[in-house]
Amino acid sequence: MRKSKLQAANLEGNADEVEAAFYDALQNADIEKLMACWADEDEIVCIHPGGPRVVGPVAIRATFEAMFANGSIRAWPERVRKVESLASCVHNLLERVEVLTPQGPREAWVIATNIWHKTAQGWRLVAHHASPGTPSEIQEVSDTPSVLH
Repeated sequence: MRKSKLQAANLEGNADEVEAAFYDALQNADIEKLMACWADEDEIVCIHPGGPRVVGPVAIRATFEAMFANGSIRAWPERVRKVESLASCVHNLLERVEVLTPQGPREAWVIATNIWHKTAQGWRLVAHHASPGTPSEIQEVSDTPSVLH
């Protein structure tokens, strides 16, 4: 598989910036930009909502190409929670997804985890795990108070 020139040219910066490029690629059905966000490793992993574990860049690319055959994926990351270290970042987030229904566009929610490693090319995605959500915004269970007094 040939490496995209985007990998070195446009995806510098921190994990947040590469994650923004990943979601932009989804929204624009840009397979080259999307794959440039992934690490160049055989063991990268992607799990789509309700789907199997997809391992490796060729298999991951094929799943996204199949999805893009139906158009772009209108997904926006929201409520990101991060655990960061020098060479890795774990982002757990809610994806707000626009779904086309016979009644028109509707919103749905997906729970996702993106794992980023700092590589020689910069921050790259090594795992994307998305679980089915709900038609309404998912309420979060946390020990952090939602209202400060």
